[in-house]
Amino acid sequence: QVQLVQSGGGLVQAGGSLRLSCAASGRTFGTYAMGYFRQAPGKEREFVAAIGWSGMTTNYADSVKGRFTISRDNGKNTVYLQMNSLEPEDTGVYTCAGISTSNRYYAPKRAQDYDYWGQGSQVTVSS
Repeated sequence: QVQLVQSGGGLVQAGGSLRLSCAASGRTFGTYAMGYFRQAPGKEREFVAAIGWSGMTTNYADSVKGRFTISRDNGKNTVYLQMNSLEPEDTGVYTCAGISTSNRYYAPKRAQDYDYWGQGSQVTVSS
């Protein structure tokens, strides 16, 4: 079992940057695919980015491609989401998620494919 603890987030002006971190407990983090999802007020949760456990596969929502970068440090049991050129539309609660897998390339985009979830981090981008 894995516990995910998030840090980062906050308030930033449009065009600014933030980095989210998601630290995992347990010794098997290196075999977990990880993802980030977000939910804006009054909207459904949506996929943001995902990374396979080898780090060789990443997936991004079209809305964040070229602005967000997901990465991981298996030695630190941590996944990061670097968010640049932030826009007011990026405002929402960002939640990391993890799933154990034997496939190093697996980086799912659907929330139902994940078993473990962080507590969420608020990101607010002002115009």
